[in-house]
Amino acid sequence: MTSLAVHKTPAATGATGTARGRTPLRGRLAPVPTAVLLLGALYCLLPVAWVVIASTKSGSELFSTFTFLPGTGFAGNIRDLDAYRDGIYWQWMGNSALYAVLGALLSTCVSAVSGFTLATYRFRGRETVFNILLAGVLMPPIILAIPQYLLLAQADLTDSYWSVLLPQILSPYGVYLSRVYAAAAVPGDVVEAGRMDGAGEWRIFTRIALPMMVPGLVTVFLFQFVAIWNNFLLPYIMLSDDERFPLTLGLFTLLEQGSNTPALYTLVITGAFLAVVPLVALFLVVQRFWSLDLLSGAVKS
Repeated sequence: MTSLAVHKTPAATGATGTARGRTPLRGRLAPVPTAVLLLGALYCLLPVAWVVIASTKSGSELFSTFTFLPGTGFAGNIRDLDAYRDGIYWQWMGNSALYAVLGALLSTCVSAVSGFTLATYRFRGRETVFNILLAGVLMPPIILAIPQYLLLAQADLTDSYWSVLLPQILSPYGVYLSRVYAAAAVPGDVVEAGRMDGAGEWRIFTRIALPMMVPGLVTVFLFQFVAIWNNFLLPYIMLSDDERFPLTLGLFTLLEQGSNTPALYTLVITGAFLAVVPLVALFLVVQRFWSLDLLSGAVKS
């Protein structure tokens, strides 16, 4: 018994020494990624903090006070923004909400059906279709803007709500995410069991696959909602009537008043601050559904 104890002691000591030797290494390496994350957070949040603080300043305070010192003109800025052209800002916000909500919903539906189809069914040309979608992910939107305008002009749909909605319904990135998530979250055995029970393909998709794909589809919806809400180039090309402008284009017009009219900086900053509020609210509401873990399935073992 004594010899056994003697032989065990070095092993235990070695393991303890190794563990002790690794602890300082972790301590030395941990601050590096933490510092990088903090710098990244500071880089992203600093402009947001500036917008929040600048929205509280009047026109005179904006250029005469310290950058991050709050002002006293927030209520006046809201009144001026509300009074500008009989409250057209709120119409711009309503247009952005229409484009973003309806466009994101339609895009999510198309992505869900397309992703499930590409992940579940085997047909000739499936990989070719998927590779074309991947090429669409890599293609900058500015390349497609002019061809889309010419096509919609032929259909007499330019300068309408449809000219902004239609090009954003098909999202290659959304289809890609849906396909990857459906392949991971919807087991083939479950689909086959539904077929053996006599369920049709549409019923299998809506009753079996769709609930399993909810976390991935919420991610697709959020990405597409933010992309449409922040889109500037497509409305800029498609629209000429400012009553159909989204917020991005409407705020741009406040800066481009012409040589005889000064830019309305306080209105633009206050409008930009209010434009961020719906995005923050959306993330807070749906964050419990939001999942980027595309490798985790929805079926628990």
